[in-house]
Amino acid sequence: MYLADICTVSVNIAGLPGISIPCGFDSKSLPIGLQFIGKAFDESTLLKAAYAYEQNTEHHTKRPNI
Repeated sequence: MYLADICTVSVNIAGLPGISIPCGFDSKSLPIGLQFIGKAFDESTLLKAAYAYEQNTEHHTKRPNI
């Protein structure tokens, strides 16, 4: 698990809000997440963007092909 969080640590240290939502699967049926990062103290805009993405795609309803 070393470096598993390498893409999120800098955001956490900066104190910025972030959210990850499903956006598909790779060729091995492993899930892929899309990360949104917002301005400090602007969680409402971040949540609205993530919600809009989910409402306009079907990625959150898909299941892997196993």
